[in-house]
Amino acid sequence: MDRDVPARDDERNDGVLLAACRRGDATAWESLVNRYQRLIYAIPRRAGLDDDQCADVFQRTFALLVEHLERIDQPERVRAWLVTTARREAQRMRQKAARTQPFPTADDEEATGAEETALPDTAPLPDAAILQLEEQHLVRTALAQLDERCRQLLTLLFYRATPASYEEITAAVGLPAGSIGPTRARCLQKMGRLLKESGF
Repeated sequence: MDRDVPARDDERNDGVLLAACRRGDATAWESLVNRYQRLIYAIPRRAGLDDDQCADVFQRTFALLVEHLERIDQPERVRAWLVTTARREAQRMRQKAARTQPFPTADDEEATGAEETALPDTAPLPDAAILQLEEQHLVRTALAQLDERCRQLLTLLFYRATPASYEEITAAVGLPAGSIGPTRARCLQKMGRLLKESGF
């Protein structure tokens, strides 16, 4: 299976998980972090931050969640809260990097080229990019909730640079070639329902 496809996730919804986190349930906390770690890490990465900065934004975002667990009024909207927080932390990190960037001298510019010494762009991450990250996260989450056969089939068809041939699918999933089309349609219907339930 493609390594970009997550393992099956805790099926409890965000509100239930957050309530369990408030009670000190370590398993619920781990599930919540696992559910959103890729989405939250992707936000500073898309903002152009390096690995250390992305890790700092990730840790800071979830540390703030711990601090605010009791004050989140709408637990079912924890995803939106995390995205907003990660976005603010990424922006703060970019501004901090811009302030501490040494101002290049004329010799530096001659040696490296002016384009390489330009300060990082401090514009906010575009809403369209955030929306795309959220949509990708919802699709991965819905895929993880499907049964094993559907996950394998959709992964082979849609999560590879080149879709698998029917022969490869038959070998990997054990479906007769004539069943692949109808099975794909049923799997996509299931995934569509999951996406609709998640607010996609």
